[in-house]
Amino acid sequence: MGNFIGQAITRREDARFLTGRGQYTDDITLPRQAYGVFVRSPHAHARLLKIDSRAAAELPGVLRVLTAADFAAFGGLPCGWLITSTDGTPMREPKHPILAEGKVRHVGEPVALVVGHTLAAAKAGAAALDVEYEELPAVADTATALGHASSLHEVAPDNRCYTWAIGDDAGTTAAFAQAAHVTRLSFRNNRLIPNAIEPRAANASYDPASDSHTLYVANQNPHVERLLMCAFVLGIPEHKMRVIAPDVGGGFGSKIFLYSEETALVQASKLVGRPVKWTAERSESFLSDAHGRDHVTTAELALDASGRFLAMRVKTTANLGAYLSTFASCVPTILYATLLAGQYATPKIHCEVTGVFTSTAPVDAYRGAGRPEATYVVERLVETAAHEMKIDPAEIRRRNFIRQFPYSTPVGLTYDIGDYEATLDQVLELADLPGYAARKAVSESRGLKRGIGYSCYIEACGLAPSNIAGALGARAGLFEAGEVRVHPTGKVTVFTGSHSHGQGHETTFAQVVADRLGLALDDVDIVHGDTGRVPFGMGTYGSRSLAVGGAAIVKALDKVVAKGKKIAAHLLEAAEESIVFEGGQFKVAGTDKAKAFAEVSLAAYVPHHYPLDRLEPGLNENAFYDPTNFTYPAGSYVCEVEVDPATGVVKVERFSAVDDFGNVVNPMIVEGQVHGGIAQGLGQALLEHGVYDPHSGQLLTGSYLDYAMPRADDLPSFVVKTAKGTPCTHNPLGVKGCGEAGAIGSPAALINAICDALGVQDLPMPASPHTVWQAAQAARAAAAAQGA
Repeated sequence: MGNFIGQAITRREDARFLTGRGQYTDDITLPRQAYGVFVRSPHAHARLLKIDSRAAAELPGVLRVLTAADFAAFGGLPCGWLITSTDGTPMREPKHPILAEGKVRHVGEPVALVVGHTLAAAKAGAAALDVEYEELPAVADTATALGHASSLHEVAPDNRCYTWAIGDDAGTTAAFAQAAHVTRLSFRNNRLIPNAIEPRAANASYDPASDSHTLYVANQNPHVERLLMCAFVLGIPEHKMRVIAPDVGGGFGSKIFLYSEETALVQASKLVGRPVKWTAERSESFLSDAHGRDHVTTAELALDASGRFLAMRVKTTANLGAYLSTFASCVPTILYATLLAGQYATPKIHCEVTGVFTSTAPVDAYRGAGRPEATYVVERLVETAAHEMKIDPAEIRRRNFIRQFPYSTPVGLTYDIGDYEATLDQVLELADLPGYAARKAVSESRGLKRGIGYSCYIEACGLAPSNIAGALGARAGLFEAGEVRVHPTGKVTVFTGSHSHGQGHETTFAQVVADRLGLALDDVDIVHGDTGRVPFGMGTYGSRSLAVGGAAIVKALDKVVAKGKKIAAHLLEAAEESIVFEGGQFKVAGTDKAKAFAEVSLAAYVPHHYPLDRLEPGLNENAFYDPTNFTYPAGSYVCEVEVDPATGVVKVERFSAVDDFGNVVNPMIVEGQVHGGIAQGLGQALLEHGVYDPHSGQLLTGSYLDYAMPRADDLPSFVVKTAKGTPCTHNPLGVKGCGEAGAIGSPAALINAICDALGVQDLPMPASPHTVWQAAQAARAAAAAQGA
C-alpha cells in the first residue's frame, strides 16, 4: 500500500472500455425515449425565407417540429471571454442563436429540430421539411474576410470581431532597426476538424413533477455546460438542471463548448413531454463541431550578427467562423500571443491579432488551443534563421535559451522554472545525430532526400489565476474542486470537478489519494462528470487535470489528515502536536503507539470515544484550488524524414521527443498522452486540412474520403522520454501537464525536417505529396538556374 506516485500502473478504466462495458451517452435509453434530428442549412450564407413544417408534422411518428420561433424568448449561446480591441472598444458579439434566425451563416447550421417517436420517424420528418432560402455571397476565406463585400453580421459590417495586440510595438520596431539579420515568413496554420471516436451526443429529459431537467451529454465540463445553458440561455434555475457526462470517447477540446444541439434538446424535451436523444452522424460532426487553428500569419525575427534574438514581430488574422463559440475569442489572443516568447530570451515582442467572422463552422480550442499555433510561428522562424545564417539549429537555440528563473516574458507570462538545455541535450542523444550523415548518404544513394528538423516548445497549462484571467476578459473562474469522502471502513470516494475523457483520471487520481493516505489502490474510487454528485468544477481542458484538479484533491486530503490527527490524538491519549501520519497510520512520534487509518475513520463515524464537544462526526472534506500561475511544460523534439522528390511522398523515419512535465504520477499514461499528441500534430503537418470552397463556402473535406486522418502506417515508432524534470514550484504535486505537448511541438519539427530535406525556406501545411512535389521541383529548377 502507498508509494503509488511515479508508478506505471495499468489504467483501471480500460477493463470496461476494452470489453465493451463503457456507458456512453448514446448507450443511455430512457423510458418513453424520443429522438431528434436536426435540419441543417445546405448554404454557407443565405436569408431564411420560409420554413413550412406542415407535411413533416403530419407524418406518422413525428411528435413536433421546432424552429427559431420556439426559442424566441431565449438568449443566444454565450462567449466566455471578452477581448478588447486596440482602440479600447469591446469585441463585436453577434447573437449566436439556438436555431437559425433570419439568416444562415455556415453550411450545417441547424435550422430546425424534428422530434419523433423513433429515429426513423424523425429522419422522415426532417426530409419532409420545406425550407426556402435566398442565397447570399459566402465569406469563406480567412485572408480575404476582412472588408469583404458580403457582411455576415450587422454588428460587424466589415466581418471584424476585434483587433487586439500585446507587447512593445515601438521597442520592437527599434530593435528591428538595429538587426544584422531579419528572417521573414508568411504562412497559414491550417484548419483542423476534430474527430473523436465518439461523436457529440445528448439525451435530455424533463420531469414535470419536480419541474427539473436532466441532460446526459458528451461534454468535457458538465458544470460549465449547466451554468451557461441555465443562466445565459434558457433561464432554468441552476438547481433544476442536472448535467451528466458519462464515459466520453475523446474530446480534444471540441466537447468543451456549449452547442446549440443540446440546448435545443433540453427545451424540446419539455415541450414534447418525453426524453429526446440526438447522436451526431459523422457527416454532421464535420459540419457542426467547432474546428481548430486556421490562422494566416506574417512573422519576423530580428537577430544580431552572432545569432542572438533581438525582437519578434507577428501579425495574425484568425478565423473565428460564423459565430463566437464558447472560448473562441481567447484562443488566438490570450492563449496564442502570450506564448510567442517560446523558450527564448527575446527582449522585444509585438503581436497583433485580428479575429474575423467567416461563413464557416465556428473555430475554437482544439488540442493545444493557441499554443501549437504559437510554437509553429516561433520554431519555424528559429529554424529558418539558423539555415539562413548558417548556424547549427541546435546551437542557435542554445544561444538564446532562457536560463534564469523566474523569467518574465515580453508578452505577459512569468515562467517559474525550466531547464531547456537539458531536454535538448537528451533529445539529440535519442535522435542519434552521429549516425545521421550515414543515413542521409543511404537515402541519397536511392535518389531520396533526407532531412532533420527541430522544435523546442513551451506551453502554458492550468489557465490561472482567476483574478488575472478575469482582468484579461475571462467570464468564468479557473479554479477546481475536490471532495474526499472517507467511509467508516477507511475506503475513500473522491468527487472531482475535473472530467476524464481518455486521460486516465480514475487511475492517476486514485494513485495520488492512495499514496497520500497509505491505502490500497482498490480502496479508492473516483467520481466525476455529474453535477448532481460532484462539487462545482471547471472540467478538463488545457492539461489542467492534475495541476489544478489534483491539487484541489490534495488540499482536501490535507484536511482529512488534519482532522484524523485530532481524532487519533484523542484515541491515543496524546497531544495533537505529537501525532504524525505516515504509511497509513497515525502515530505518536517517538513511540510505538499507533492507530491505522481505518480505525480513525471508524471512530469518526462511531464516536463512542470521541471529543464531540470539539469535533463533528464524519471524515469528509472538500477544497477548491485556484492556481497562482500557469504551469509551463516544455520539451525538445527532433523529426527525421525521407522524401521522394519524384512523387512528393514523405516518410517520417524517426521521431524523438523529450518532455519536462515536472513530477510524473503515472509514466505509462504520460507516454500514451505524448504518443497521441504527436500523432495529432504530425497529422496536421502531413495530412489533415479542413477546406472550404472560397466562393460557395461548401465544406470540401466533409468525410474521411477527403479529410485524411493519420493511420498507424503513416507514423514511425516514437522514441519518447520524460526528463527528470523541473517540478512546478506552485502546486503541491509539482506537476505541469502533459495532454497537449505532443500536438504542440511536433508540426514545426516535421515541416522543419521537410524543408531541410528539400533545401527550401518554407512549405505550407499539410505537406501533401502534391505540395512537396511542387516544392521539390521548384527547388530543383532554382538550383539549376543558379548553376547556369
